[in-house]
Amino acid sequence: MTKKQRSEAGAKRRRDRHHHHRRQLRDERCVSCTTFNILAPIYKRMDNENCRESQYRAYWFSRNEKIIDRLLADHSSIICLQEVWLGNDELVDMYQKRLGDANYMLFKLARTNNRGDGLLTAVHSNYFNVLDYRELLFNDIGDRVAQLLHVESAMPFLQNRSTSCVHQQSLIVNTHLLFPHDHSLSIVRLRQVYKILQYIEAYQEEHKLGPMPIILCGDWNGSKRGQVYKFLRSQGFVSSYDTAHQYSDSEEDAHKWVSHRNHRGNICGVDFIWLLNPDKCRKPLKTSWNEAVFGIIKYLLQVAFLSAENAFALLKADSLYDHITYSSFYQALCQLGMVHPDRLNSEEVEKLWSEADRDGDGVIDYKEFQCIWSPNCCSQEEDDTEIDITGESLEAFETNNEAFGFTVKEAVLFPPEVEKGMWPENYSLSDHAPLTVVFSPTRMPCSPRIPGEL
Repeated sequence: MTKKQRSEAGAKRRRDRHHHHRRQLRDERCVSCTTFNILAPIYKRMDNENCRESQYRAYWFSRNEKIIDRLLADHSSIICLQEVWLGNDELVDMYQKRLGDANYMLFKLARTNNRGDGLLTAVHSNYFNVLDYRELLFNDIGDRVAQLLHVESAMPFLQNRSTSCVHQQSLIVNTHLLFPHDHSLSIVRLRQVYKILQYIEAYQEEHKLGPMPIILCGDWNGSKRGQVYKFLRSQGFVSSYDTAHQYSDSEEDAHKWVSHRNHRGNICGVDFIWLLNPDKCRKPLKTSWNEAVFGIIKYLLQVAFLSAENAFALLKADSLYDHITYSSFYQALCQLGMVHPDRLNSEEVEKLWSEADRDGDGVIDYKEFQCIWSPNCCSQEEDDTEIDITGESLEAFETNNEAFGFTVKEAVLFPPEVEKGMWPENYSLSDHAPLTVVFSPTRMPCSPRIPGEL
C-alpha cells in the first residue's frame, strides 16, 4: 500500500467513526458498549517465540496508546476490556489518566494467583451512574474472574402513560473465560458462565430488583457452535452482533464473522456482547445447565467416533443387562475427564444422574439414554410448559408487568475485514477485534420466569 493509499484509508476510518458517532447522537437516549481483549504485553509473542512484548516498553506503550486513542474516538458509554496488564503500574496509570480525563469511571479486577492481567470496565458518567459494583472470583484452574455493575441511566426517560420520568437500570458483566486447551475444559468454561448467571439471580433476589436488561460482555473463548453459546441462548440471551446483522444460529451463519486470531493461527468468533431483555421467557437455570452438560458428554463421545449405540455400550460397561448403572455412568465421566473439583463433583454427577433416570428406577435404559443423546426428542413437554402463560398469570403479564429493555440498533467489529470472516495481516492493535454495539432503550412487556431452582 502506497503512502497516499494509507492516508486515504486512514481518512476513511476517521469518517466512519464520525458517522457512527453522529448516528448515535440522532437519539440522545442511545447508549453503546464496547468489548475488547487488548492482549496483555506479557502474553504477546514477538518474532522470537521466547520473547514477549512486555520486555520492550516502547512497543507495549505505543500499542496501548493507540488502543486508548481508538476507545476515546468510539466514545462508548461502557467499555469492557480483558487482558489488561494490571501488574504494570505505568500501563494502569495510562488508562486511568486518559479515560478518567474523558469522564469515565474505572473498575479494575485482577485475575487470582497473581496472573498479571485482568479486567477493566469503564463507565462514562454522561450516560450511566453506577449503583453497585461486585467482583466474582471463580477460583478455578484458569484463575478467571468477572465484574458485575448495576447501573442506572444518567438521563431520565419520560414514560408514555404518565408524566413521571424514570431512570433505566441495567446489569452489566465483564468477563474472560478459560481458553479451551483441550476438549475436557469445555465444562470449566460452562461452569464459569453458570456461576455468573447464578450470581446475577442471587443479586437480583437480594436487592429485590425489578425486571431489567442484562448485558454480558467479554472474551468467551468459544464460538457459536459451543455449549456456552447454546447455554446462553437457552436462557434467552441474544448475540447483539448477530442480531444486528440478522444472522441465525445455523451452521451456515457460524463463520460469517471472526473476532480473534489465536496463537495457533486459527481465526474464530469468540467476542460477544450478550443481551437479555425483560420480555424473554426463560427456562430454569438448572435445566439449561443439565442440558449443556449432557451436550458436552455427547460431544466428547462423538470426538471418540462413537455412535449412539456404541456410546450406550460404553456407558453400560460390563453390565449384564441392557441398561446403564450409576457406577458405570460415574466411571465413564471420569474416563472423559469430567469429574474433577474444577469440572463436576460427585454431588453434581448425582444430580445429572437423577435428571437422566427419568422414571427413578435406579438405572438408565436406552430410551432414557436417547433423551441425553437427542434431548429435542424428549423436550416437547418442557417446551410447551415454557410458553404456557394462562389464566391469572396472563392477566398480570398484560396489565402490570412492563419495563425498559434495549433494541440493538447497530453492531460493528473493527477492522472491517473481520466482519467478512477474514483477518488482515496489517492489523496490530491486538489479536482480538473490538466489538461495539449501539442500544436504544424501549418499553416492553415482562415475561414471567418459569419456576425452577437456581
